[in-house]
Amino acid sequence: MDEAAERIPVQISTAELERRWAAVRREMERRNIDVLIIQNTNQWLGGYVKWFTDVPAANGYPMTVLFPRDEEMTVINIGPHMTSEESRLTDLSAKDWALRGVKNRWTAPYFPSLCYSVTYDAELIVKHLGNRKMTIGWVGAAHIPMTFSAYLCKHLEHATFVDATSFVDDIKAIKSPEEIALIRKAAAVQDAGFDAVIKNLAPGRRDHEIMAEAQYCLEMNGSEEQLIMAGSTPMGVAAPMFKRHFMNRRIQKGDQFTVMLEANGPGGFYTELARSCVVGKASNELKEAFEVAKEAQARTLKLLKPGAIPGDIVAAHNAFLRSCGYAEERRLFAHGQGYDLVERPAIREDEPMVIQAGMNITVHPIIATKTVFTWVCDNYLITKDGVSECLHRTEKKIFEI
Repeated sequence: MDEAAERIPVQISTAELERRWAAVRREMERRNIDVLIIQNTNQWLGGYVKWFTDVPAANGYPMTVLFPRDEEMTVINIGPHMTSEESRLTDLSAKDWALRGVKNRWTAPYFPSLCYSVTYDAELIVKHLGNRKMTIGWVGAAHIPMTFSAYLCKHLEHATFVDATSFVDDIKAIKSPEEIALIRKAAAVQDAGFDAVIKNLAPGRRDHEIMAEAQYCLEMNGSEEQLIMAGSTPMGVAAPMFKRHFMNRRIQKGDQFTVMLEANGPGGFYTELARSCVVGKASNELKEAFEVAKEAQARTLKLLKPGAIPGDIVAAHNAFLRSCGYAEERRLFAHGQGYDLVERPAIREDEPMVIQAGMNITVHPIIATKTVFTWVCDNYLITKDGVSECLHRTEKKIFEI
């Protein structure tokens, strides 16, 4: 029996993984980096581990990857202590059906909530690498725990540590045809999830009930991880997205309801979809604000072309908002996506990465005051001429139920 096919809904092809590995190793060779170290704890903003291995980190449990320039990977997960003899049985451990390109698969009982255990994975790495001269690159340094990095820096005293995140980001941001096909599926799954919101949105139901209906639909259509923010307010009171902790309000007739579906699709790629809804009729103020948000999205889409500089795009966006009498955008209103909900390039003034063909970009301008909150959020692919058609089929409008 092919256990991977039995258990994994969508497994990325080995050819695609080899494409990624080869591109990274070319850069490692050019920069004289011997090994990369990657650690993530979740899918939402922890896509590096998934990108290298096709297996996601999840639930706050650290998953650590060593990616050498000249041999297969070592992967460390939470599990039982391994003896020295067990850790030498690389031929046996490499036969794990979920992992490809992996020489060693080790485990240790290290948990962020158990302070005395937090260096167990680092200890395995020190034993594996030895105290020799080498250059080690951090990938996603913001994800690396202080205790983990401090242990490695102390015990690998002859190693030089560098940040290798940017060149991995450059490779990761440009999507292959196989990745683009999965991104399109993610958008279709979210369209189905939004349909479930519309079908179930009604007076008397609580915000979290609508979230649950959407989450069930997303899961049944192939989503692997769901982050949903939603909430209702009376008309005339701004209705931002609420996290699950604040979703107990009971919906009333005439309320507005904002929903954002940040769910990945089959295979783990993210898009995101958001709309404003009203249980009744939208106010003129809400309608006018929505038209500004829709126009802001359209203006940004015209600027998203290969070679465009993110800082120029956000400057143009803020100039438009000022011309309409609204405050400038201080949030992140457009950004890349892939295995991470938020991926480079970010459309903001401090982003050095330029727009390139093959990127998956979400654009979600918000119009918010004390009395109104509305937006439109969709994904587009960057082509050589600009943006693709909208990946979501959900109509760009305020949905009046």
